[in-house]
Amino acid sequence: MDTIDFSSPREAARAFTPKLTELVEHPLYSQVWTDPDLAPRDRSLITIAALVALGHVDELAAHLKRGIANGLTATELSAAITHLAFYAGFPAAISASAYANAALNSGSGK
Repeated sequence: MDTIDFSSPREAARAFTPKLTELVEHPLYSQVWTDPDLAPRDRSLITIAALVALGHVDELAAHLKRGIANGLTATELSAAITHLAFYAGFPAAISASAYANAALNSGSGK
């Protein structure tokens, strides 16, 4: 099996499920993510919490980076993952912590 690049899960899936990718782009990103009722920062935090709670770590790195771009800090993400340990389980939080460390510190020399 080929190694999957999850830096962009949508791109990794595009070749096999182009219609699914289209649904992610329209309406998810074009309408849901741009709805002014929630700020992009809040949407990112909610999305990251859902991915951690559900154990969907393959998409976590891309959303962590998007969260930083949307105004979340690494300290806030760390606190959120720690908080989620009590509600989503420690294994989910430990896995999310490892993925967050790798995603947010890649290329930084840390």
